[in-house]
Amino acid sequence: MAGKDAPPRWDRGIQQRLARGEAAALGECYDRFAWLVHGLAHRVLGDEDAADGITREVFARIWENPGSYDPEQGPLRSWIATLTQELAVRRLRATETAALARSGGTPEDLERTVRHASVAARADYIVDWMPVPLRAALERAYFQRRDYRRTAADLGITDDEARRRLRLGLQLLSTAHDQDPSDPPPEPGAAR
Repeated sequence: MAGKDAPPRWDRGIQQRLARGEAAALGECYDRFAWLVHGLAHRVLGDEDAADGITREVFARIWENPGSYDPEQGPLRSWIATLTQELAVRRLRATETAALARSGGTPEDLERTVRHASVAARADYIVDWMPVPLRAALERAYFQRRDYRRTAADLGITDDEARRRLRLGLQLLSTAHDQDPSDPPPEPGAAR
């Protein structure tokens, strides 16, 4: 059996197949992660066409440079999310710099825009990959405006367990604010 820190078999296999130039491997990778790439890019850029462009660019880079992913460094999805965020932030900086130059904005305005978009994208990523019990508690408490007692009743758990899940979920979400915009999204947990 593989060690605890060993990359998932699928990640290692897809990387090897991409390195051999198997187009089907790129298709599998696209099928598995295109929604993630597009969603993160759209969250950063706020534009459907720009997100489509970033999605194409990410998968083109994966195809052209499959060796740039090292399975020993972490899951493929995290590497793809990092690549997506880097490309989307770069595009956001370029488009916002041009817009700021026309409107007389400041570099601080640009950094604020980039930071806001990056935090929002990381928060979405964290919620998407958060363990289901934590996500379910957060959805009930914050999106459905339930208190922890009602959340506990809805989920069939104790009040203490509901508070624990909400606390852990919020702790994970708080990490979205703790990073530089150029840093990769955090790993919210292996459970999914």
